[in-house]
Amino acid sequence: MERVLSVIDKTSRIVGESVSYLLWIGAAMLAWEVLSRYFFNAPTVWAHGYSQRIFGSYFILVGAYTLVQDGHVRIDLVINQYPFRVRKVFDLLNYGFLLLWSSVLIREGWLFFLESWQLREADEMALAHPVYPVKFILFAGAVLIMLQGLAMFIRSVADLIKGDKDES
Repeated sequence: MERVLSVIDKTSRIVGESVSYLLWIGAAMLAWEVLSRYFFNAPTVWAHGYSQRIFGSYFILVGAYTLVQDGHVRIDLVINQYPFRVRKVFDLLNYGFLLLWSSVLIREGWLFFLESWQLREADEMALAHPVYPVKFILFAGAVLIMLQGLAMFIRSVADLIKGDKDES
């Protein structure tokens, strides 16, 4: 089981670290747009839409990475006051809600993508690029978040069963 959990962790890290470079691409696009608009008086028809797609994709795809890095917002000041077992129960509740949220997002994200794919939906910009790839990324990011949440949930259950070494 630990091998499967390690694969999930590694996948979350690889995807998150790889996707982090999208920020640079998005920032470069926005910088080019500002430069071309205000200095050359020649705005682009693509930079705004593509930067939105890049940043949206980035935010959903780094969710699992942020989870494995323990970077999501928590109320540690309150939780850390409690004994080990109570903290683990809080973790189980948090991961349980995360699993519920991500399962809804997976279902809705898939339906969102599928409809877009079937309609061959394109954006309203002059270039009319397809929208469904970004909608698929929403689905894929939710799957990654759910897998990482499941791995964290399983580890919390194992920790709860094992108990704290300092408790004995």
